Amino acid sequence: MSRRSLVSLVLIVAVAAGLLAASLAVGNRPLLGLDLKGGVEVVLVPVDDPDRPVAITEGDLDTAVNIIRDRIDGLGVAEPDVTRQGDRVVVQLPGISDQQRAIDVVGQTAELRFRPVCAELFVEPLALPDPETGEVAPPPALPDPVVDDRGLAPCPSGIDYNGLATSTSAEDVLERFVVLPQRDDSGEAARRFLLGPSSLTGAGLSSADSSFRNEFVVDATFKGGDEGADKFDDMAFECFTGSFYCPPGAAGLGRLAIVVDGNVQSAPTVQTSNFDGRVVISGGFSEEEADDLALVLRYGALPIEFQDPTDPQSDSTSRAVSATIGGDALRAGVIAGIVGLALVFLYMVGMYRLLGLVAMLSLGVSATLLWVIVAWLGETQDLALTLAGVTGLIVAIGVSLDSNVVYFEHLKEDVATGRMLRSSLEQSFLAAFRTIFRANFASLIAAVILYWLSAGSVRGFALMLGLASVLDLVATYYFLRPCAQLMSRSPSLMAHPHRLGLPTPEEAMSAGEGQP
Repeated sequence: MSRRSLVSLVLIVAVAAGLLAASLAVGNRPLLGLDLKGGVEVVLVPVDDPDRPVAITEGDLDTAVNIIRDRIDGLGVAEPDVTRQGDRVVVQLPGISDQQRAIDVVGQTAELRFRPVCAELFVEPLALPDPETGEVAPPPALPDPVVDDRGLAPCPSGIDYNGLATSTSAEDVLERFVVLPQRDDSGEAARRFLLGPSSLTGAGLSSADSSFRNEFVVDATFKGGDEGADKFDDMAFECFTGSFYCPPGAAGLGRLAIVVDGNVQSAPTVQTSNFDGRVVISGGFSEEEADDLALVLRYGALPIEFQDPTDPQSDSTSRAVSATIGGDALRAGVIAGIVGLALVFLYMVGMYRLLGLVAMLSLGVSATLLWVIVAWLGETQDLALTLAGVTGLIVAIGVSLDSNVVYFEHLKEDVATGRMLRSSLEQSFLAAFRTIFRANFASLIAAVILYWLSAGSVRGFALMLGLASVLDLVATYYFLRPCAQLMSRSPSLMAHPHRLGLPTPEEAMSAGEGQP
């Protein structure tokens, strides 16, 4: 046995044992998925809006599914299952710690709009008496805007702004004047603004990320040209100069409102007329709020408005999912796995004797490394182990044992043809490893393609199969081969091949004589 082989054997055992001890010491453990540990299931139902000009299409629903899946991936929830069932979207989130945050991000429309501020109003509409009758007059109506080719319109005149009522969702049309609130942490309206029309929405953004600049903000980058940057600069110029489109406020400069889902996030003064396609959205955000806003803006606005799943009166629902059924299935699977491994152990040892024992030890090394990796991914990347992933692990056991059987059968054939056992242990491995490598590489290609093209729990199956294929090659080359070389140095084993499940020289010669 070469020194290099001895080093590789000691090293892989030490690495596997050390990583396992370190993983247990820091408390890493696999994160169980929705079907094993539970989680949350959200059913999103579109808002029945009679004013919607176009009916909801299957394309709208498919787009919403893709956006929601991207948002969940951005939250770090692995293996989300997002499916369309009729006109509903069903979202299953396994093993997440902050369920409410996930629900909020999943269903948020995130319709970003930029509107010039015409005026800041009283928090509550001012009820004014009619000068002739003395009765409280109905709130004044907003006039139709005269929109220019930039999508902007001069602010209305001749009406008492403070008497205006807050606009409803149906009245919140991009091309019209609206009155929208800015809410405090409790969700109550803290300010109200009369806002002008605009043609710039979140579709003009190319990216959005959160950062800290004395406070948590969102850095937004616009698409070039008339798609985004030029439109924003048109509004910035009017607010900076304090024109009729965006009159100056108390600070002497016009203000530009940043509106998300009908709520004013912030309304900062515009201090330059050109932003070169980059703006900072501030609004007294916490770190989590800034992250979530950047997340939903980065992955786009949902094409459909869904009902609030937290509203008891809503058709949309959210519920915690019990893991009882999955837990029972897991326990049954564990029992079946233990029985299966016991039978496999008896077969391998009965068929290949010490070689079978080495095969089981090799399986233990690769299983230890796989457990460490899955536990680490669960703690750091929120990788959830579902029943599909467990299925991938079970398939991986068969793949790993197949590798050992390929080697052992090569070895038996070489010995049966009269080759010396000592030389056969090494030569058979080199021939068998080429086959083992090709088989595992084929499994790895299949796993990568399946992971790339699939979604949800199927990706968990593909990931486990791919990891197991790689680790099987590692354990076969760095554990099984040195063990075989170590056995070849034992005179006792060379004199008694039956201990390795191999034929004796006499049996090999007899078999050779019987061949045609």
